[in-house]
Amino acid sequence: MKRNIQCLFKSYNYNQNITTTLSKRFLSSQDAIDRRHHLFMLEKKRQIENVGRIEKIEINYKGIPKDCTLIMNKDISTPYDCAKHLSEWHADTSALALLDGTVYWDMHKPLTESCSLELQNFNVSEPQQVNKAFWRSCSLVLGACVTAAFKDNVPVKLHSFPGPDIRSGSFIYDIDLPSLPDWKPTQQELHTLSAEYVMLSRKGLPIERLDVSEQLAMEMFVDNEHKSSQIPSIARANGKVTLYKVDKHVDISKGPLIGNTAQIGKLAICSIHKITGSSESDVKQLYRFQGVALPTGVVLNHFAFSIIMERAKKLNSARSPINPFVDTRELQQSIAASA
Repeated sequence: MKRNIQCLFKSYNYNQNITTTLSKRFLSSQDAIDRRHHLFMLEKKRQIENVGRIEKIEINYKGIPKDCTLIMNKDISTPYDCAKHLSEWHADTSALALLDGTVYWDMHKPLTESCSLELQNFNVSEPQQVNKAFWRSCSLVLGACVTAAFKDNVPVKLHSFPGPDIRSGSFIYDIDLPSLPDWKPTQQELHTLSAEYVMLSRKGLPIERLDVSEQLAMEMFVDNEHKSSQIPSIARANGKVTLYKVDKHVDISKGPLIGNTAQIGKLAICSIHKITGSSESDVKQLYRFQGVALPTGVVLNHFAFSIIMERAKKLNSARSPINPFVDTRELQQSIAASA
């Protein structure tokens, strides 16, 4: 099957419509991951080649060690490239870029015009946007870890994760496991997921962004009915869908996200709750995976971290994506009552 898929990659034409044969083809989790990654890289290469004649832009950097002007390449150079011109420390610790004092920008998103640039780490005086990007990134990486953790005979259908809300006490990802209708995860399984997450974050992988057409996004997520149903509404604004890649894992998020996985420090996957849909829902149930993490460099002793872990075990009150009229706080109370 992998050989057949590779042949499809080579003959892929961006101007062709999605074929009925491909849309009905079954893909294992690993095949789907490889296929999305390959299409992501093809599109990234195509966009770079379409830049054409290289134009120079002026980036007025503001910050330590001193303000300076960098001459960069329009539609090619990124804030991360700018950070590398300053120092290794800037490149490693910068989570977001702030352009012209108003626009928060991904570290690996190409710059489109001359602007001022400030690099944002987790120690800035106003960390709200950086914290949101961190929380959002943790959810995206959680989806990657869950997909990798299960064997191929257990289909993993990523559904969605809500906007970041640090006050909720946990980052989450709602995931469909259709072959495990009554799964009750053990503490050992939670430890295994945490270990998978730690291994991925320790690799220091860049979190890359790419804006693609609705048609290509549908092609990339043809194996996932949940993502496929969400893409048209996402693309309604400007015809584009924003994707992010971590290693070979590709997912949808509006962003912005942090620069790389090494910026995720101490973490734990704390709980997994079953959430159910209404009788009219196409999806009858999802599992809500919940975790908590600290940015690298933020030190917290074991006792204090255990307190926030206990809080993260409680069902996150973010609204259910398959039954939006039911507040999950009601489910939390019923779970507590039956425990």
